[in-house]
Amino acid sequence: MNYISTRGGMAPKSFSEILLEGLASDGGLATAEHYPEVTEAELEVWRFLPYAELAFEVIRKFATDFAPARLRGLIQKTYTARTFGTVEITPLVPLGEELALLRLSNGPTLAFKDIAMQLLGHLFEDALLESGGELNILGATSGDTGSAAEYAMRGKSHIRVFMLSPHGRMSPFQTAQMFSLTDANIFNIAIEGVFDQAQDVVKAVSADRGFKERQHIGTVNSINWARVTAQVVYYFKGYFAATRSNTERVSFAVPSGNFGNIYAGHIARMMGLPIARLVCATNENDVLDEFFRTGVYRVRSASETRQTSSPSMDISKASNFERFIFDLLGRDPKRTRELWDELEEKGGFDLSATPEFRGLAERFGFVSAASTHAVRIASIRQTLAETGVLVDPHTADGLYAARRFQRAGEPMIVLETALPAKFAATIEEAIGRAPERPPALADLETLPQRYVVLPAYAKAIKEYIARQTGIA
Repeated sequence: MNYISTRGGMAPKSFSEILLEGLASDGGLATAEHYPEVTEAELEVWRFLPYAELAFEVIRKFATDFAPARLRGLIQKTYTARTFGTVEITPLVPLGEELALLRLSNGPTLAFKDIAMQLLGHLFEDALLESGGELNILGATSGDTGSAAEYAMRGKSHIRVFMLSPHGRMSPFQTAQMFSLTDANIFNIAIEGVFDQAQDVVKAVSADRGFKERQHIGTVNSINWARVTAQVVYYFKGYFAATRSNTERVSFAVPSGNFGNIYAGHIARMMGLPIARLVCATNENDVLDEFFRTGVYRVRSASETRQTSSPSMDISKASNFERFIFDLLGRDPKRTRELWDELEEKGGFDLSATPEFRGLAERFGFVSAASTHAVRIASIRQTLAETGVLVDPHTADGLYAARRFQRAGEPMIVLETALPAKFAATIEEAIGRAPERPPALADLETLPQRYVVLPAYAKAIKEYIARQTGIA
């Protein structure tokens, strides 16, 4: 299995070669030359595998240049009950007739990002120990990616993490989870702006090839292919838990901001997992919902990006979306590159009149819905009243969308985003009391915090990184 760029300007590379990469050399995103197919016989065997073995079987189809024993060892070291609190890793919780919640928030930072990030930590460290090199991870977070990356990489040799976040726009819990870390290899940078501006800075720094090579810059954002690959696994796990045979079809509702989580579901579907529909759930920042309804992809400006009660989805420029558009356009790099040039020039593009968009739902199964604060609060209340399960605001957005698109005979699985403890103010508004939190995190917000505030300019970030690494 080799990897190419969505914009066509990168020679094919192996999984190991793109493991530590961010953007491709031509500014596009690395993607598999083709999606590996899963046979009926494989599905039958995979259905009964424990999580770590299932992860090995799925990921080995993408990491074909890894020695199987080496890959299996890293995966087994990652997916343990000690790290994720249960041998199931991602247990399925029934919520009603043909509606279920896939628990993804049992990891160290209480968010679904841990599922992939914990594996990336082991993959990165293994690769660096073998090569003798070092890695400076540059990332941007709207709330959960940052803490998941930092907890996965803290204390690891030959790795530093430089994490950008929008100043004052995360929940107090999310902020404290990141900024209270004291590990010498962790650097938190609060950006004066919104998440999209932080993400643009990461892309601009990565596009400076000379700086990227001198500073050994890599990424853990969802533009990292290895992270997306790790997320594919739990779609298979959720499917097997919700069905009795491989003739059944299920749908998944996925709270979506940067499009990486639901794009992993798209990969699983392309591999042959019997997924009927992928329900893209957004909040008031509804750029993805607008596209799936109208065919218009219109990026919002920083001033138009709303600060909401599901802050991890306060994103108006979805990085992973380019990979899906590449597939939608028949994997045509020239057309993809032209669209992203148009996006940079005009702030959007319109595919509404194209045959590709008209056949999108049938070919790829995507539908969408956008939530609001009032709907979110109601969804939290409804779920607790009907099932006894308390969900976080993002998962509530997913449940709202799931209920809109439920149909008889088709199980609907909602992907959990995080534990409610991370968003106490919204939960208290919804149910009149604060959510429970793990005892070890009881006083998290009172811990000293360590971070710097910088403007949303690539130059400022490059200068800061250079000062920390000592490399001009």
